Amino acid sequence: MLNDFVIRFANVNGTGSASANTMFAKSVFRMGIPVSPKNIFPSNIQGLPTWYEVRVSEKGYLGRREGIDIMVSVNPQSMVKDIANVKPGGYFMYDSSKDFHRDLTRDDITYLPIPMMQMCMDKFPDPRQRQLLKNMVYVGALAALLEIEVPVLQQIIVEQFKGKERLVTANYEAMQMGIDYAKAHFQCPLPGLRLERRDKVGDWILMDGNSACGLGAVYAGATVLSWYPITPSTSLADAFGKYAKKLRIDPETGKNNFAIVQAEDELAAIGMVIGANWNGARSFTATSGPGVSLMSEFLGLAYFAEIPTVLIDVQRGGPSTGMPTRTQQSDLISAAYASHGDTKHVLLFPSTPAECFEHTTIAFDLAEQLQTPILVMTDLDLGMNDNMSPPLKWDDKKAYARGKVLDAAALEKLERFGRYLDVDGDGITYRTIPGTHPTKGSFFTRGTSRDEYAAYTEEGPAYVRNMDRLVRKWETAKQYVPGPEFYQQEKKSQFGMLFFGTTTYAAVEAKDMLDAEGVTLDAIRIKSFPFNNAVKEFIDAHERIFVIEQNRDAQLKTLLVNELDIDPNQLVSVLNYDGFPITADVIKQKIFKNLVGRLNSPYVAAKVTPSDSQVGE
Repeated sequence: MLNDFVIRFANVNGTGSASANTMFAKSVFRMGIPVSPKNIFPSNIQGLPTWYEVRVSEKGYLGRREGIDIMVSVNPQSMVKDIANVKPGGYFMYDSSKDFHRDLTRDDITYLPIPMMQMCMDKFPDPRQRQLLKNMVYVGALAALLEIEVPVLQQIIVEQFKGKERLVTANYEAMQMGIDYAKAHFQCPLPGLRLERRDKVGDWILMDGNSACGLGAVYAGATVLSWYPITPSTSLADAFGKYAKKLRIDPETGKNNFAIVQAEDELAAIGMVIGANWNGARSFTATSGPGVSLMSEFLGLAYFAEIPTVLIDVQRGGPSTGMPTRTQQSDLISAAYASHGDTKHVLLFPSTPAECFEHTTIAFDLAEQLQTPILVMTDLDLGMNDNMSPPLKWDDKKAYARGKVLDAAALEKLERFGRYLDVDGDGITYRTIPGTHPTKGSFFTRGTSRDEYAAYTEEGPAYVRNMDRLVRKWETAKQYVPGPEFYQQEKKSQFGMLFFGTTTYAAVEAKDMLDAEGVTLDAIRIKSFPFNNAVKEFIDAHERIFVIEQNRDAQLKTLLVNELDIDPNQLVSVLNYDGFPITADVIKQKIFKNLVGRLNSPYVAAKVTPSDSQVGE
């Protein structure tokens, strides 16, 4: 298979393998070949099994694929299951410094034994260095076996250890040891598996979504971040701090033009964000599902008091502590209706790092235009993994959309300022920054019922008028949020696919797989909630819609039924919630099973068992 295979590295967490595995992925990418790396790691600090999976795809498919073509195993703890995960006809590379038990052999795969640790013990005197450089030995062996361009790897090593020449030299040596050993003991390149330079990545980049969100917040004008550490969103806060220190320093005084506060808990974090936004700053927080649960009360306050607020939710497996280092799309319901009472929040669904950047910048504008919380819904797969993405774009002439904010002159002309008075009929009222005018405008707010002039009242009619106005604002929001993306110009099928976020990669590939075998489906990608009319029109135009999502309870389907009054029988759920990204093979099989008897042409789906998409621990 030329430029088309899946390789998985099985390591021990905390042994320095991440840097070597990333070098492998980057080397393939720099040879112009599309790659999709996935870091599968435990939630402890170190010592447990960890995996790093790289899909290489000449056609540019970036979702996970069933089956492992090459397994590189240097962890005895997981070796039994690592061997079981290799596809028939595949390869199993392992550290043969210790004896290999005969019960672990399979007749249908090829073994590639390399005494990695022994080679490093013979070459390098430092015990810690031996452990780290063992990883470069297998990278070198792969370079020979797959025909990776060695100068590309050498350049990546130089970049990785810039300023540490001693480490550069040692890594060169370890890589060359692997190259020499592979050439001396195995057929190079491997029969049926190799890499060949292409020009299929263009100007695309490799970047993780958390970094893109952090940079997007800087460009969006965010000056305050209040947060509490939680996997998998912590690196987002780190990224914001890193970029702010480069781009938000006053050139004259050298002082920071930003503030980062690590709060004592999630409640305090969101409270500070609301307070900062009330006072005119652009402020945000980042969290995951447990944080959204804890922040719900304050999100209700921001919704009812109508205070701009931005929250980035990097979703993980739940409920409770759940699976902190596994991915899911399981916070949709809790985020959309966070807080008690009749509450609805705007959600944005990016699918690439470029969209993480773009949607984060959009979120700050939307928050001020709509005067409400905006939640950017990413997940661990997008947030913490390097993803291929179009380059980030920014227009230096862009002006921030601050919405309906009255200045002192406008307030002076008013006989009486009505903070919750709907002047324009769109449900969005005018606001002020505290202190704009010495006597007029808003200075304090509360979460209790009030009238159009912010005067406290428990009169039912006033409360109803306010809640009805919030519904009008919700309808207005449909005109502001990003619209869906369609994958065809006109209807081609009576069946459709609907997906969002990181399910996009696998869904698009599954659509192509079905189309190649004569099963055509129309497709739509949701980018936001509330759903606009185009979403309902797409659903109404098709007999059956397959809704692809990564949670148990079909949460996106629930939102579609609730908000668009869709017949639930018209929507068929294609679900995955094992903590790993859904694959095109699974989507294809589940869709076919539902279409049996409805197709005009015969179709045979390949069998995919649930265990194929899981990594055993």
